[in-house]
Amino acid sequence: QVQLVESGGGLVQAGGSLRVSCTASGRSFSTYGMAWFRQAPGKERVFVSGISANDVNIWYGDSVKGRFTISRDDAKNTVYLQMNSLKPEDTAIYYCAADVDGLGHRAIVEYTYWGQGTQVTVSS
Repeated sequence: QVQLVESGGGLVQAGGSLRVSCTASGRSFSTYGMAWFRQAPGKERVFVSGISANDVNIWYGDSVKGRFTISRDDAKNTVYLQMNSLKPEDTAIYYCAADVDGLGHRAIVEYTYWGQGTQVTVSS
C-alpha cells in the first residue's frame, strides 16, 4: 500500500505563484508515473499534469500549459507542481496520484493510489 500526502496548498492572489508537493511512502516511488489532478466544486476531477518514471515523458492539460511545471525528486519520494500566473479558475482541490505502470498518462483510470488532496484558492 502506498500513501500519498500532499502539501503546499493555500490562498493566493491572481497572477501569483504556488508550489504544491506530494510525498509518497514506500521504496518503489521511482518506478511510478505520477500526476496531479484537480477538482473544482461541482465539477469532475480532471488531469492537470503527469510525469513518467525516470522523467522520460511529461504531459500537461491544455489549460495549464506554459504556466505549470511538474517535476519529481526520486531521492525524496516527492513530486512537485509549480504553479505560476495563477487564475481564479485554477481554484480547486489538487490531488496527487500514482500510476504503478510508470506512465503518468492523463487517463484517470490508470491511477491506483491517491492522496487526500490540498486546497488551492486563487482570489481575483
